[in-house]
Amino acid sequence: MTPAVVRGNPFDERVYAVVSAIPVGRVTSYGLIARALGTPRSARMVGWALRRSPQERHLPAHRVVNRTGFLSGGWYFGHPDVMRDRLLAEHVPFVDKYQVDLRISVWDPSDEPALDHLHELS
Repeated sequence: MTPAVVRGNPFDERVYAVVSAIPVGRVTSYGLIARALGTPRSARMVGWALRRSPQERHLPAHRVVNRTGFLSGGWYFGHPDVMRDRLLAEHVPFVDKYQVDLRISVWDPSDEPALDHLHELS
């Protein structure tokens, strides 16, 4: 018997869809996700959605950083070193111990036509 996947509210599900699409070796920010969803002022809501995400979803949330590249969500993983180690394993470059090099590794979900359907129209 396969366990049922826990579903979030519609906003959370859209966040999870974007996060699931982040390519290996790339990162995006809470704000870029919010903008791609048509809610540019909801970066914190994106963070809250990720905090609520069920573990069984296996989302690559370690690929979401703040607007400066800082591992602000690192404590979700127990310690920022866990998030850092996951990113280093994917060859994401860093400019400081807990800050990724966005010039090289940023991925903007707004540039992905396959995610256009997630943009809020209202």
